[in-house]
Amino acid sequence: MAEYEACILGLRMAINMNIKELLVIGDSDLLVYQVQGEWTTKNVKILPYLHYLKELSRRFTKIEFKHSPRAQNEFADALATLSSIIQHPDKNYIDPIDIEIHDQHAYCFHVDEELDGRPWYYDIIRLIKAQKYPKNATSKQKRTLRRMANHFFLNGEILYRRTSNL
Repeated sequence: MAEYEACILGLRMAINMNIKELLVIGDSDLLVYQVQGEWTTKNVKILPYLHYLKELSRRFTKIEFKHSPRAQNEFADALATLSSIIQHPDKNYIDPIDIEIHDQHAYCFHVDEELDGRPWYYDIIRLIKAQKYPKNATSKQKRTLRRMANHFFLNGEILYRRTSNL
């Protein structure tokens, strides 16, 4: 959802700047392929973001979403490197940054409670702890759950998401 909100914010900024043609390069394959229509989602938390992003995209005469893997994202790395080595002649000078505060998120969808009363990560924890799948899970659902579980680890009773440096 954070990736969608960042993309939505970027599109809104481009719209406010009257940009008509835009190339969006992102390292989130999920976001890029969903916006392109190559992947679908049934996640009720992501669907509103996806719909809003597509609505914003219609405001451009030409917009293209391109996936760039994080490992091959030389452009972002180059910008980060440049920003760290460029020094302003007056070292005490800081370029002003305009910040707009909105009273609402780009899109917010609040789920009061899960349908079965369990948290979204219940099946992941159960798979990690006891190597058990949900009853009546198909082989595709089991494979997806295994793939998701690979991105998490348990420390006591707390579930943590693995980062690339672990």
